Amino acid sequence: MFEVGDYVVHGNNGVCKVEAVQTMDGIGADKKRVYYTLVPLYTSGSKLFVPTDSTKVVTRSVMTKKEAKKLLEEWNEIETLWIENDKKREEIYKEALRSCDCRQWVKLIKTSYQRNQSRMEKGKKATTSDERYLHMAEENLFGELAIPLQMTRGEAEDYFIAQVKMG
Repeated sequence: MFEVGDYVVHGNNGVCKVEAVQTMDGIGADKKRVYYTLVPLYTSGSKLFVPTDSTKVVTRSVMTKKEAKKLLEEWNEIETLWIENDKKREEIYKEALRSCDCRQWVKLIKTSYQRNQSRMEKGKKATTSDERYLHMAEENLFGELAIPLQMTRGEAEDYFIAQVKMG
């Protein structure tokens, strides 16, 4: 169970801070069920109320500094999600995002980046789908990396790019 003040990744909401752990009062609320009050870090004015026993959406702890460094070191070994069929690739991208797994996000980022490079070499533009999913995966990954590295999301992105280019 998470504690007040913990940073977690919650589904497509990205990094959230646990603001409270309590039962809910109100019409229709199960007064015996315990909820997390989660505040997304990168979405202002938003709060989520998530049952602590919910398994519908992945909620996990933010990676540690050691795990963040390891992920960056392993960048080159992490394979891509290369799929020729556009519909199937979009399904795989959605699954990667929903997984809340940093390695899956890296796979998506690498795949989209390589596809975009390949298309540009042929004089074509990146697909809207690749651009959209690339952006979401980058937002998730850099938003999470920022926490253990004690940086802003933008600084985490710059740091990530510098580390990956050196490796």
